[in-house]
Amino acid sequence: MIRSNKFYCSLAVMLLLRVSLSWTQAIPSPKDHFGFNIGDDYQLATYTQTEAYFKKLAAASDRVRIEDIGLTEEGRHQYVLIVTSPENMQRLDRYKEISQKLARAEGLTEEQAQALASEGKAVVWIDGGLHATETVGIHQLIETAWQLTSRQDAETKRLLDQTIVLLTHANPDGQELVSNWYMRTRKPEKRSLSHLPRLYQKYVGHDNNRDFYMTNMKESQNISRQLFVEWIPQIMYNHHQRGPAGSVLAGPSYRDPFNYVYDPLLVTSIDAVGAAMNNRLNAEGKPGYTQRAGSQFSTWWNGGLRTTPYFHNMVGLLTEIIGGPTPEDVPLVPQRLLPNGATPNPVAPQKWHFRQSIDYSVSLNYAVLNYAARHSDELLYNIYRMGKNSIERGSKDRWALSPKHVDAINAAHEKDKAKEAKSRDAESSGGDFSYGRGSGIPAKYFDTTMKDTALRDPRGYILPADQHDFPTTVTFVNALIKSGVLVHKATSDFTVAGKSYPAGSYIVQTNQAFRPHVLDMFEPQEHPNDFQYEGGPPIRPYDAAGWTLAYQMSV
Repeated sequence: MIRSNKFYCSLAVMLLLRVSLSWTQAIPSPKDHFGFNIGDDYQLATYTQTEAYFKKLAAASDRVRIEDIGLTEEGRHQYVLIVTSPENMQRLDRYKEISQKLARAEGLTEEQAQALASEGKAVVWIDGGLHATETVGIHQLIETAWQLTSRQDAETKRLLDQTIVLLTHANPDGQELVSNWYMRTRKPEKRSLSHLPRLYQKYVGHDNNRDFYMTNMKESQNISRQLFVEWIPQIMYNHHQRGPAGSVLAGPSYRDPFNYVYDPLLVTSIDAVGAAMNNRLNAEGKPGYTQRAGSQFSTWWNGGLRTTPYFHNMVGLLTEIIGGPTPEDVPLVPQRLLPNGATPNPVAPQKWHFRQSIDYSVSLNYAVLNYAARHSDELLYNIYRMGKNSIERGSKDRWALSPKHVDAINAAHEKDKAKEAKSRDAESSGGDFSYGRGSGIPAKYFDTTMKDTALRDPRGYILPADQHDFPTTVTFVNALIKSGVLVHKATSDFTVAGKSYPAGSYIVQTNQAFRPHVLDMFEPQEHPNDFQYEGGPPIRPYDAAGWTLAYQMSV
């Protein structure tokens, strides 16, 4: 029998469709693997189950690659799932190279940076499980991995075409402990997270989120290597719990103060992504998002999983959401019921279930990925621009505005005012000194202060090899290197400003992309005076107000 080419073409198409459908159908759902849907009340997945599921997704889908980023303190494997389109997966090394080059911003012309930004794909980090008792975090990561891998809708395909998603398990040991502890009770309604028998991170427990500027823990080292050396993503999203009472979650934008070493482009970029997250929830009819003055969270401190990236020019996102496997109530908090700029869409008091928190979290992840997909070239260029700005600031004399400069301006003005009062009658003093402190001060005081060499920003730091505890100095230097900071080592004796230094000394220059982190590890922090009103009680900092690692280690 003679068959036409048309017949064979039709047969080939049918076979391709069958292969495609079998590929899709081979991707296991969470229900298939765990025996329950992610977000079912009274159900938690262990790390052992989660690890096996992530490996199944990677084996079944050409959208997923699983990478082992190192061992945890208890010896478990810690993984990143790289999720993107099959086409992007073929060029993954190139996209990583572009991300690194733009973040480092070294030796690139403006035209080269623009070209790389157009060629590259936005890299977005989404993690879960750092605080293992905050069970929404790791379970939303499982659900997000499933949805990004299995969904065939146009939006998901567009997101995967324009972005590279790094889904990262932040604390395998903690998930294993917490989930096993919760599930130990046979009767679901009796299950509880209370009275864990030991720390859910072997050495530091909840304070595993205070380790990312010194990287003492293996998990912190694994994560920092991916964030600050390997991928250097433009956006990183750190999931936490719990939202302020009477809301569902707190997220960006955050309240003041932000750290003065940041590039202003970082602050406005956080605001932009935060608006996209808030908008998505409102469009989907998901109320209860609060921001700015609606919560305690700021962007001041260094050391957290989402805050240390700020000092590396990354858009760091934090959400703190309610919920858990045991149903709970959204309490009635009357002052949160009136819409305002902090909470434009208040939530009503109600019974709250685990699945609602999972759905909110997936929506927020999609909002972030949508922003990244639509602004991919902008995000890639902006991290270059911030890095370039840092290099330029560290390459010349510069005076960054900070409380000490404001104080110096006021002090100089008050000193001159006191002199003036002595030389003329108080009633005729007038002129420049009639406005009061901080208002109407002549511009000459700004000019004088901002040329004071004693207040000038450092151009670099020398760590002499002959100091009293050089082994600790080496530990300090290694902490910098693990955070992606460039450090030089002298191969011979040298002299700077008339002072001699021995070979083996370390030099850390500030003309590098991660200059904010360099300054933050060497210089004291100046948290501003922050009061509820003039003369009123202080507003406490969200977290640590000072953390200079060089001081802590006596370097």
